Amino acid sequence: METQKKEIFLQKTIVVWAGALICCALWGSAFPCIKLGYKWMQIGASDTATQILYAGIRFTLAGVLAIAIGSVLQKRFLFPEREALPKVVWLSFLQTVLQYLFFYVGLAHTTGVKASIIEGMNVFVAVFVAGYLFRQEKVTTKKLVGCVIGFIGVILVNILGGSFAGGFVLQNPFAGESGISLFGEGFIFFSTVSYAFSSVFLKSYSKKHDPVMLSGYQFLLGGVIMMICGLLFGGRITQISPRAVAMLLWLAVVSAVAYSLWGILLKYNPVSKVAVFGFMNPVFGVILSAILLQESQSLGAGAIVSLAFVCAGIYIVNK
Repeated sequence: METQKKEIFLQKTIVVWAGALICCALWGSAFPCIKLGYKWMQIGASDTATQILYAGIRFTLAGVLAIAIGSVLQKRFLFPEREALPKVVWLSFLQTVLQYLFFYVGLAHTTGVKASIIEGMNVFVAVFVAGYLFRQEKVTTKKLVGCVIGFIGVILVNILGGSFAGGFVLQNPFAGESGISLFGEGFIFFSTVSYAFSSVFLKSYSKKHDPVMLSGYQFLLGGVIMMICGLLFGGRITQISPRAVAMLLWLAVVSAVAYSLWGILLKYNPVSKVAVFGFMNPVFGVILSAILLQESQSLGAGAIVSLAFVCAGIYIVNK
């Protein structure tokens, strides 16, 4: 009876909207905060090994936090059952190691604004994978229309904000922050594909296992792997300050709270109903990048128009 009440509660529209928007606001803050973290620890765009080390420390901390929070809430220590171990490993590879390897390196070679719009494509990938590859739900015309409208909103917030003044132009893979590069926009796109697959697998695995437990241990495992790789390839963090440490802790909280809550929502709702809120990630990312990094101007009207499209798309999918 208690389980049924919990399921009904977590399927309520207002609960899904509130929970998903909290996740998106947290994830949106990661775009500018990672770049600030690089700046404050003096991690260069070409210092891939140290970027991986930085990510590894973040996710190791996130794993510890998620396990601790879950253990307190459930009044027992969360520990993966033997059957869950291979699932934790697979999720760790997709969600933490692969996704963030691409994401951290990509973000260092592009702007936070461009990264945020490319990240918005993970909604399409997640809906496609859940509907056509895993048959977890039916992909209807209404869902596709809602996704398209939401994505238009993501594009508009960048165009109206003047973020793509130069447009997308193919260039050398090692190019800097103008145009499209393999190690910039290309890697950000690969991270969205990895994330979309991890969401679908998380929903599937959470039918039998606690999503918070899965989140915590996949972060812990992935974080340790990334730290080891970063150190082996010569990564070193030499500049440490109170604000830099605080930023690293904040990014750990973002991962622990957002991914655990997202996993709980996926457990009790269709992938498309939750994943469509991913369009809010770029909106939050663009706004926060503009404020914290001064990467864009005149976001007032652009943000309003974008939010209208994104909210319309979310409403259509969830109606």
